[in-house]
Amino acid sequence: MAILERTITGNFSHIVEHLHNSILNGSASASYEEGSDFTMGSARVAIRMYERYSWTGGNRVAMSVTVVGEGNRVHVTAITAGGSQAMFLKLNTFGEESFLDTLAQALDGL
Repeated sequence: MAILERTITGNFSHIVEHLHNSILNGSASASYEEGSDFTMGSARVAIRMYERYSWTGGNRVAMSVTVVGEGNRVHVTAITAGGSQAMFLKLNTFGEESFLDTLAQALDGL
């Protein structure tokens, strides 16, 4: 597994849309699997699950993205999994790290 966390400033809805589009446009095999949006008090939360095929690993990699916003403060947490073909060890995490890099680049572009 690989993880990325960042706290940024901006419009919650714009950030969620930008990240969604960047992930889907970042790979021909990327797909949006499911998501959930809710509000708790003044905080907004968007949870998204994506998958893509990893050519290096020869398998599919999943990425969960959680975006929490209150006012113009937004926290993004992304976790990838599934990039290894080994039974007991994680031998190849290139696919996971590459998928996470797609999100990091999207965040850098905000």
